[in-house]
Amino acid sequence: MVIKFVKLLIAGGFVAVFILFTIASIRTLTLDGNVGGLQLAHWETPNLISLDIDQPKREELLAHFQEAVRIPTVSFSPTESNTTALLHFNSFLRRAFPTLFTSSLVHHEVVANYSHLFWVPGLQPQLLPYLLLAHIDVVPATESDGWVAPPFSAQEIDGFIYGRGTIDDKSSLMGILQALEYLLMKGYAPQREFYIGLGHDEEVSGLQGAMNIVRVLKQRNVHLSFVLDEGLAVLDGVVSGLNGPAALIGVSEKGLAVVKLSVSTLPGHASMPSRESSIGILAAAVKRLEDNPMPMLFGHGPERQTFEQLAHKFGLPLKFILSNLWLFSPLVGRFLEQKSDSNAFVRTTTAVTIFHAGVKSNVIPAHAEAHVNLRIHSAQSLQEVLELIKFTVGDERVKMELIEGFDPLPVSSSDDNSYGFQIIKKTVLDMFPTVAVAPGICVGNTDSRHFKDLTNDIYRFAPLWFKPGDAKRFHGINERISKKNYEELVLFYSRLIQNCDIDKLPEPHTSVHEL
Repeated sequence: MVIKFVKLLIAGGFVAVFILFTIASIRTLTLDGNVGGLQLAHWETPNLISLDIDQPKREELLAHFQEAVRIPTVSFSPTESNTTALLHFNSFLRRAFPTLFTSSLVHHEVVANYSHLFWVPGLQPQLLPYLLLAHIDVVPATESDGWVAPPFSAQEIDGFIYGRGTIDDKSSLMGILQALEYLLMKGYAPQREFYIGLGHDEEVSGLQGAMNIVRVLKQRNVHLSFVLDEGLAVLDGVVSGLNGPAALIGVSEKGLAVVKLSVSTLPGHASMPSRESSIGILAAAVKRLEDNPMPMLFGHGPERQTFEQLAHKFGLPLKFILSNLWLFSPLVGRFLEQKSDSNAFVRTTTAVTIFHAGVKSNVIPAHAEAHVNLRIHSAQSLQEVLELIKFTVGDERVKMELIEGFDPLPVSSSDDNSYGFQIIKKTVLDMFPTVAVAPGICVGNTDSRHFKDLTNDIYRFAPLWFKPGDAKRFHGINERISKKNYEELVLFYSRLIQNCDIDKLPEPHTSVHEL
């Protein structure tokens, strides 16, 4: 009887495995992020205006871009920025884009002294407007850090323009304005109204620029169809095993917690130390945080959509595994957490960034403190993370104070009914037909997070092409963009603005895969 039962159990197991394998195989063969859906649907065809960028225009747009990079609009802290450079940049914009600033179609205002808000009314006022967002300021840069060219020289080397802001974020800013300038010169008038917001302090949280732009829009009862800001890019050769480039459109941002841990004890002379010091107690707490990372949450946030929609671009066996994350999420998560760059996508990360203690080599300090920077995964909340820190530290002598923090941003829509996502995706494929497109998650934060009360859909993307190693240039040394890629940004925003004149999305050609 027992033997018969065991045989039935084994047979049932084989049947279950066969069924699972069959389902997984079918899904692997049929799941394709870029085929079907709206890619084969019949889109409205707006009367597109071609920018016709000839050599004189090419030289002009590159000269404008280089001049923008040369203006050192540095934000040092929330209370310190190069205001002289910001005023210079204001004058420069008016000189670089005379049609934009004199057009009766465009309404412009300066916000909070240095930020800018443009409003372009549409011919069909019933259509919900959208917002294109960028920022003027940049992080500090010093040539002695190892730059191959001075960081505010905008020097051209081998077809690349080097300088702080070439990636973050003057390429998007100038690309948007240059595209609109050329469209206006050709007599363009949009069907759908839109806004352009340029913040001046994004690198120090956007508390003056972006937040005041939001305040102005709220006062005018503006509700937006979607917001497009900087964020993710086109990755070419960056993802191991991925065949061909992929454009990732950020649909959310990780949350943030900056936590101060501190320990206070009695001071003393180094010749008569107590068994434990403030430094030792705090160091042990910090070590516990590093030794016990936040839980692995791969598959519970937007990162699952990223890999599922790119699965068809991988070879076997990765294609089989990534097409079936309903089965293999734990396995993929364990693999991704092995490297620091991919680990950021599977959990809330913990980084000790500041440690202060002691003033003299022969004095046992009374006080020690450390700052811990955590980037919160979409499946967690700020409160949950704070509770986990307290539990992991597990020492009442270690005081915890939240310096700054906010929850992860809501996940924006990316299905076939998502107007903003599908318009951005269509524009990417109009420009780069062979690129795979998928939603993604931003591990850093942008000005766009301040606009969450004005729209349900915020996207973070610019068609910057990143090769292996380019991500390190972001806030690092030798930040650069190719002349070709900058021209592509201008063409992209021109096409995007015109694609947004499409009234509504077409009916999907096929239903979304449901396995």
